[in-house]
Amino acid sequence: MGRYDLALIGFGGVNRALAELMSQNGDRLAEELGFALRVVAITDLRAGSLVDTDGIDLAPLLAAEPGELSFAGLAGGSADPRNEWVIREVPADIVVEATFTNPTDGEPALSHVRWALESGKHVCTTNKGPVALAGRALKRLAAERGVGFEFEGSVLSGTPVLRTAERMFGGLEITGVQGIMNGTSNYILGRLEEGIELSAAIAEAQELGYAEADPTADIEGHDVQLKVMILANEVLGADLRREDVFCEGISSLTPHEVRDAASKGLRWKLVGSATRHEDGSVDARVTPLALPAQHPLAGICGPVNAVAFHTDLLGTVTVSGPGAGRTETAYALLSDITAIHQRHGDDDSAPTCPVLKETHRV
Repeated sequence: MGRYDLALIGFGGVNRALAELMSQNGDRLAEELGFALRVVAITDLRAGSLVDTDGIDLAPLLAAEPGELSFAGLAGGSADPRNEWVIREVPADIVVEATFTNPTDGEPALSHVRWALESGKHVCTTNKGPVALAGRALKRLAAERGVGFEFEGSVLSGTPVLRTAERMFGGLEITGVQGIMNGTSNYILGRLEEGIELSAAIAEAQELGYAEADPTADIEGHDVQLKVMILANEVLGADLRREDVFCEGISSLTPHEVRDAASKGLRWKLVGSATRHEDGSVDARVTPLALPAQHPLAGICGPVNAVAFHTDLLGTVTVSGPGAGRTETAYALLSDITAIHQRHGDDDSAPTCPVLKETHRV
């Protein structure tokens, strides 16, 4: 059985959840997937870096509270994250990038992904920044190096919208996408419909773990803007920049407006959409819309997300599922690793990638 050695970049909720899945279900996953997983390096802005090419014992790391974890006193550990050194020099097969999203320039995640691909290592990431802002260039670099670059979790967490469009819609022409892609804003709109003021709804969402301490990206639509870019570029063949996607959030909506719409059979939703016109141009936007009850997105409530694909032969096909959650997003990383295995696991033509060589057998 083959094995993939992983370098985890960032050890917050998502990569920590992936480590938990590996620690608790490693044998079962290996049996079902046909390959084993081992972590040989971890970097984290707060905890530092930890390297053990024989495999890191994850159990004691997971036993520590996230805010109290430090690698400085451990064998192979350092207080310095040493991201570039770990990514370029540690002999890992797959770099798993799960640091924070920077919607402005994608850094430092963009550099993390580029360093890994340049080093001939596969990459999977949940980070929207690099994919939205430099996805085409990164995919080209991955192809040049003969390695995989997977990012399913960058749009709807564990709900596989990108892979669904890629693998299940063969023979269909997709003319547009429309979706509810931010569970935080969707939850808040639901609370506004119940009469709660915006500030109280945001505070409630933060208490429940749906919203970050700074909810701006969710409330003002910036998070959805990046996801629309990814969908438009991947599904519609566009090459959009942030300035190409009109963006309006929900901060100007009042509980009165939302309740008034509900009394008329309408539901306010923050909708991201992209439409390809006959001349090949793509119009993309993020805006609050009052949707009629029969609309496929009108009934999507709470932190659930959904994307409706508009097709020529099937009409509208809607995919719905969790758009957030540490375990759900960790599953997206696991599905990316599986995709890398399926596409590259038996490919011995990529000399820069050590995957499945004899030294990596178990």
